[in-house]
Amino acid sequence: MSGPQVDTVAPTDQLPDEAEVVIVGGGIIGTSTALFLAQRGVSVVLCEKGHIAGEQSSRNWGWVRKTRRDPREIPLVIESLRLWERMNETVEAETGFRTTGIMFAAETDEDVTRCETWLDYARPYQLDAKLISGAELDRLMPGASKMWKAALYSASDGRAEPQKAAPAVALAARRAGAVILTDCAVRGVERTGGRISAAVTERGTIRCKSLVVAGGAWSRRFVSDLGLRLPQLKVRASVARTAPLDGVPETALWCKDAAFRKRLDGGYNIADGFANVAPITPDSFRFFNDFLPVMKMDWEALKLRLDSRFVQEWREAAPVPLDQTSPYEKVRVLDPKPDSRFTRGAVASLARRFPAFNNARIVQEWAGMIDVMPDVVPVISAVDEVPGLVIATGFSGHGFGIGPGAGRLVADIVMGTSPIVDPTPFRFSRFTDGSRPQPVSGI
Repeated sequence: MSGPQVDTVAPTDQLPDEAEVVIVGGGIIGTSTALFLAQRGVSVVLCEKGHIAGEQSSRNWGWVRKTRRDPREIPLVIESLRLWERMNETVEAETGFRTTGIMFAAETDEDVTRCETWLDYARPYQLDAKLISGAELDRLMPGASKMWKAALYSASDGRAEPQKAAPAVALAARRAGAVILTDCAVRGVERTGGRISAAVTERGTIRCKSLVVAGGAWSRRFVSDLGLRLPQLKVRASVARTAPLDGVPETALWCKDAAFRKRLDGGYNIADGFANVAPITPDSFRFFNDFLPVMKMDWEALKLRLDSRFVQEWREAAPVPLDQTSPYEKVRVLDPKPDSRFTRGAVASLARRFPAFNNARIVQEWAGMIDVMPDVVPVISAVDEVPGLVIATGFSGHGFGIGPGAGRLVADIVMGTSPIVDPTPFRFSRFTDGSRPQPVSGI
């Protein structure tokens, strides 16, 4: 098994003695946070246990969308799209961002109703998303009006290249003054008077005032060592990459058993959006009640599996002294085996709908572990119980597109400046303040 080929970020050997901020995790959230902090003159060190964008930040579909977002995320993703639109200029490199539109097929009357419900949620934000059908639908997706009743479409949504984006952002952060360390796991923290005072890495200790946990699927394990309960689970999703292919629309598409988007190299990323595998682990039982509402709502898309991850996570959960090798060093990169049955089924489904996909040649498949929250909304928040700690995780499969905006929001929270959007929906305390966070139904 091996994941997608990610652009290389050359390692830095020297470990600083101190920094104002240490970031745990080198995905799109962590690198974006490092960039925005460094641009403001904050001394920041990013520590990645493997390589930059080694896990879900390079393994996702590459969609950058406002459409079908949870209403609580819409303000932040609007700001994120603004950042994406000038990202190549900002980082002085190719991130693959292009504005090409995204479409969600509405195959039944129930699907149309869901799209209309989401448009009602989105109306206050004056987005360009709309329901299309007939000739307008066929213009963007030839022959689609014969298959579907309508589609939810936004022309201003786009795509970017997951294997390029976070590395490009990391290199821009380094040029702005951030220290980017790879193969450097943060084992834990030191506290003074209850407050974060240092990050303890496998190479040594970095004194700091703030620590940002942007560790994706590893975040729950990390903050549990601080006595914090973060109800987060992992979901495995698989993607296939094709060789360059002609005759397929530029617009990205999601339909019931397949999704695709064009790549910068002329190939396509293809997946089955209804085939997410949830490994049964000890946390599945620990957080069962938290996740029950979303399981009831989206049961059709969830495939439960009991496999080796149960024992692996059971063993990983035990606290490890900070002077000993941590689980983060034993597993540098989460590289699960892809579910070829789902990816190849998605390609076959597309070939039945669009003849051009009969010529699709799969050249690679991979899988990644998505960090999921009970309300399918991330945590982007300071933590009152641990002063100096900020958590940015649980993006629930939406993290790549929202990443730059989330990084900007994290930087605002760390610095105590006016936030780019209201962070209240993303507060960590929503799981303990009686709010009973719930997924939004009908979208």
